[in-house]
Amino acid sequence: MTATVEAPTTAEQAWAPDPRPSLATLTAVELRKLVDTRAGRWLLAIIVLACAGMAAIQLGFNDREFRTFEAFFLGSALPIGILLPVLGILTVTSEWSQRTAQTTFALVPERSRVLIGKLVAGGLAALGSVIASLVIGAAANVIAAGTGGDAGWQLGGAAVGGIVVAQLVNVTMGVAFGMALLNTPLAIVAYFALPTAWGILAQLVSALETAAEWLDFSLTMAPMLNGDTLTGEQWAQFGTSVAAWVLLPLVVGFFRVLRSEVN
Repeated sequence: MTATVEAPTTAEQAWAPDPRPSLATLTAVELRKLVDTRAGRWLLAIIVLACAGMAAIQLGFNDREFRTFEAFFLGSALPIGILLPVLGILTVTSEWSQRTAQTTFALVPERSRVLIGKLVAGGLAALGSVIASLVIGAAANVIAAGTGGDAGWQLGGAAVGGIVVAQLVNVTMGVAFGMALLNTPLAIVAYFALPTAWGILAQLVSALETAAEWLDFSLTMAPMLNGDTLTGEQWAQFGTSVAAWVLLPLVVGFFRVLRSEVN
């Protein structure tokens, strides 16, 4: 007596559950990785301390009319925008420095899905940082109310929207540099040094002044960090700088991770 096994029909294959982990699962895993390492926890602690220090400086030295909710919100967003992208770098490079990439890609062979999960996790961390800035700004404003500050609660939509966009771009840029270089010290140095060097060069060479208006992140992002409403030309300048400093290394990084051999 012999038994036969029937192959699944097309309809059965269509209804079969996808064995791959979902994007939500991958994102949750990547979010957990942000705080799983000692470096990640220390960096988050430093960010919190930097935000508290910035609020303390504003409370102690700003004039009364500048001690408002919006001022405290924008002030706390500044150290976050500087330091949070380093966490984005670490979420990529730590996989290679700690040799966990082999396990990660063995469990999820489609590397592009892992990278998308890292980008989404970085975006959620950026949005979470905006909420943290709102909380810190509100707490500082309450203190200002009791110490003679203006303590105004007005907060423009342009200020919130600008900080959301700026933090998302900053973190994505960190992840992109991490993908492109796959080395923590090199990626961190390149992230900070290359835009700074370009800005200095543009100031020293007069022929580059016009190009700097379109490619210098410190110039194109400044209106957002100040809570201003951007004009059409300013949005175009910001988009050009994003294409040069974020999209280009992101594309290079995607191809490098997809093609790199994991040792």
